[in-house]
Order: sequence, then structure tokens, then C-alpha cells
Amino acid sequence: MFMAINSAIHSALEKDDSAIIFGEDVAFGGVFRCTLGLKDKFGADRVFNTPLCEQGIAGFGIGAAAAGATAIAEMQFADYMFPAFDQIVNEAAKYRYRSGGLFECGKLTIRSPCSAVGHGAVYHSQSPEAYFAHTPGLKVVVPRGPIAAKGLLLSCIRDPDPCIFLEPKVLYRTAEEMVPKTEYTIPLGKAQVLAPGNQVTLIGWGTQVHVLLEVAKMAKEQLKVSCEVIDLQTILPWDKDTVCQSVKKTGRVIVAHEAPLTCGFGAELAATIQQECFLNLEAPVTRVTGFDTPFPHIFEPFYLPTKWRCLEAVKKIVNF
Repeated sequence: MFMAINSAIHSALEKDDSAIIFGEDVAFGGVFRCTLGLKDKFGADRVFNTPLCEQGIAGFGIGAAAAGATAIAEMQFADYMFPAFDQIVNEAAKYRYRSGGLFECGKLTIRSPCSAVGHGAVYHSQSPEAYFAHTPGLKVVVPRGPIAAKGLLLSCIRDPDPCIFLEPKVLYRTAEEMVPKTEYTIPLGKAQVLAPGNQVTLIGWGTQVHVLLEVAKMAKEQLKVSCEVIDLQTILPWDKDTVCQSVKKTGRVIVAHEAPLTCGFGAELAATIQQECFLNLEAPVTRVTGFDTPFPHIFEPFYLPTKWRCLEAVKKIVNF
């Protein structure tokens, strides 16, 4: 997946002379090597390091985008977006609104590695999508693999609104697909149905999509239960139509995400589903998530919504 992201950024820089990519260690390729070789190709004026200051990275990106550049900012870990929270939610998200449409920073995309990697612990494994999904004016995207990452990132870079692009870092080298070398985009705000089914709807994003695909296979083999798997892809705005269409068909839904239960984005899905699909539900909406604790230093598998926890949720929901 890291190569697909590199390809998307390469394409953006090649097609748009105003495009720049910047962040901590970006010039030599980044800690996850997503910008490898770009400085050599496009020069230090367009691919460059910044000080270790996330608020500065966000502020610079807002200013560059407001001045007309296509700004692609990298924050080395999503956990460290929090020092830049004010710049992102009070400046980037509101820039157009507060100026009455006179000014904007819609050419800003902030990329950041997110979620569990197996040994990241409290400051390197968090999933902050719900924080940003609460902010009107932003778009929030989480890809599940290389093909989606390239297409969605190019869509974010060209979108007229500031975008938060969260990259599950465990997928950088574990998610492999044949990615087209040519340029392409994937529409934002549109979910994908990856596996059809008619008894339970399974909804996830990022790494969790791979878990749910395995759960769907296990449920079919062990329980004779047909599960439909949906990759939400875009957290904000999210694809309510695809989700509700599936739930009205299956009558049962499980949402799984790595972030804690309380106020995780699964809560928004659950609230909307019960409002839109109440008469079609055969069981309460179920959430399988991280726990309401800081991300642990050890025992990550006990914290994460594993295939075993999700399969147990399938057993309970079909027997409700």
C-alpha cells in the first residue's frame, strides 16, 4: 500500500505544478517510505521536511492552500495530529465558511498513518477518525488497501474541501494488490459492498475490513450464515444509502472499528440505522470495538475487535 500512496502523490506532483508535499522526514522518504524518491524527481522546493511541529505543519498547509497551492501535508502518526487539532478544526474546516466564501483552503490534504500496528501502544496506535468526523467542513477517508488508497488519495488531493486521509499503517506492507500504474480516482462519500449476503450486514473501514471479510467466510462455513461486508471508505461524508439498503435487506447489522466504543463512529452509524431502518431490524445494532481505555502497551489482541470477537457477535445477533 505504501507504494500505491507514493504513486498517487507522484501523479499529483507531475500533473500539478503547484502541488507540494511536506512533513517530518518527508524529504528522505518518510518513516514508512511513502514519499521515497519524490525529492529526487521533483526537487527540494516541492518535497521538503518541516520542523517537528504538527501545528506548524497544519498551519503552513492551510496558508499554502489558501494562496493557491495544492498542499499535501504528512503528519508522521495520527496520534500526533492532536497538537494540530485547533488548526485543523477551527481554521481549515471553517476557512471558507467564516469568510463567506471569499477565501478557502480546499486544496489541503493531510495524510497520516493511523491505527494498530502490533506494538505501537498508547501514542502510536489510536484511531482518531471520530474526532474529525464531528467537524463540518472536513472530509475524512480511510482506505483498506493499495487500489483504494491510490484512487481515494487522488480524489482527496483534487477535492475542493480540506481532507483528512488516514492510512492504517499495518497495511503499508501487508496489503498487496495489482495497482494500475495509470491515474484513476475513486469517488469520496461512496461505500463499497465487497461481499454480498442476506442475513447480516458487517460494516468496517481500514484494517477492520480485512477482519470482516474473514469473519464472513467463517460465518458461512461454521454457522451457515450469509454476511454482507461493506467498506465505508469515507467516514465523512458517509454513504448512508448503501448502508441502509443493505440493512433493510439483512435486518441485522454489526459495526466494527478499532477506536473505543463510546462516541466511536460506529455510534453515528447505529443511530442513523435505527432511525432509517427501525421497522426492518430483527435485532439491535451491534458494535464490536476497542474498549473505553487508553490503547494498551501490551495485549493488543485483547483490545482489538478480532475475527473471534466479531464471529461471536454474529452468533449472538442471528440468535437474538
